[in-house]
Amino acid sequence: MNILVIGSGGREHALCWALAASPVTRTLFCAPGNRGIEDVANCLAVDVMDFDGIVTACRDHDIDFVVVGPEAPMVAGLVDRLREENIKVFGPTAAAAQLEGSKGFTKDLCAEYGIPTAAYARFSEAAPAHAYVEKRGAPMVIKADGLAAGKGVIMAETVADAKAAITDILGGQFGEAGAEVVVEEFLEGEEVSFFALVDGTSVLAFGSAQDHKRVGDGDTGPNTGGMGAYAPAPIFTEAMEAEVMEKIIRPTAQGMVARGTPFTGVLYAGLMITESGPQLIEYNVRFGDPECQILMLRLFSDLLPLLLAAVDGVLDHVDVRWHDEAALLVVMATNGYPGAYDKGSEIKNLTEAAAMDGVTIFHAGTKSKGDAIIANGGRVLGVTALGETTAEAQSRAYQAVDKIDWPDGFCRRDIGHRAI
Repeated sequence: MNILVIGSGGREHALCWALAASPVTRTLFCAPGNRGIEDVANCLAVDVMDFDGIVTACRDHDIDFVVVGPEAPMVAGLVDRLREENIKVFGPTAAAAQLEGSKGFTKDLCAEYGIPTAAYARFSEAAPAHAYVEKRGAPMVIKADGLAAGKGVIMAETVADAKAAITDILGGQFGEAGAEVVVEEFLEGEEVSFFALVDGTSVLAFGSAQDHKRVGDGDTGPNTGGMGAYAPAPIFTEAMEAEVMEKIIRPTAQGMVARGTPFTGVLYAGLMITESGPQLIEYNVRFGDPECQILMLRLFSDLLPLLLAAVDGVLDHVDVRWHDEAALLVVMATNGYPGAYDKGSEIKNLTEAAAMDGVTIFHAGTKSKGDAIIANGGRVLGVTALGETTAEAQSRAYQAVDKIDWPDGFCRRDIGHRAI
């Protein structure tokens, strides 16, 4: 098959890396890709939101199957457009992608189908939202309803902080994503990322992971897109997986069918493991970044038939197998991230670092400049390693990090500390 992956981040590099290894793959393309993806796929200069350009690329390169990586084109209807053009595609329609595109949509679905989640209320005006917060008290979680590049969630420790966050969101801090605000109770517990493939009616568990959102060691500083991750999540037992599948994933799939918006693709459930059991924090409708990288490294099964089974509605006829080893990823980011940062610094010694036993380096924000590899984003590299234990994977990953010559980059030095 000729396959096209849409996206340019570490997630897409990992997907390309896995798909390139499939004996079913004939030629692999990625739009627009990055410097690392160039080593495993043919990169096309087409933006992820250029739907006409993507359709043209599919026609020009005889694409048989498209895998959409990021959420924005899904929410905007790329999958719908490709289906209209009779192009097979992995990912949800715009209607189904509301599970990520609208936090209020997901909370209402949970309420309708009895899916365990935090108590909540939705508001489009500040005054009633402020009154709700004053009545309920702090801490509270304040969320912009729409896509806000991972930055639209504020943990408010006080009523004053909550009211300020509500005012900022509804006042335009996140543009259209903040046209409505969701106010939730604060859940105590440990966060876990859980993934499941869905073909509309059938669901297939696809692994757990834990990530580190805060920029600084000890989980301090502002939130980011993710500074590292490890899998599997030690807290997430087989019994807990069965409970999540039964109480959260299956009811979601069934509810989406009942609403006339069946979900096809991968569901990424952000969970809080509380004293009363797992509760859903939010859904994403794509593989996580950096969780995708460690999942692909641990995946023993061929990825391509699994994705095709989801699209073809035959997930109940396949299973997924994993390597026994643990995987851990350390994100290397440009100095200044998640605030202002400069692009264009050179990264050296990547070949030497990637040659280490058990180490794979996924590129997120890189490009070529002659023979040099240049940083071209905030999160730039995902230094990933396998090990018999999480501690061994951590040791290998940081040994590789220390071989990379990049004075303009930084990383956290404690990824995996909860597991170790």
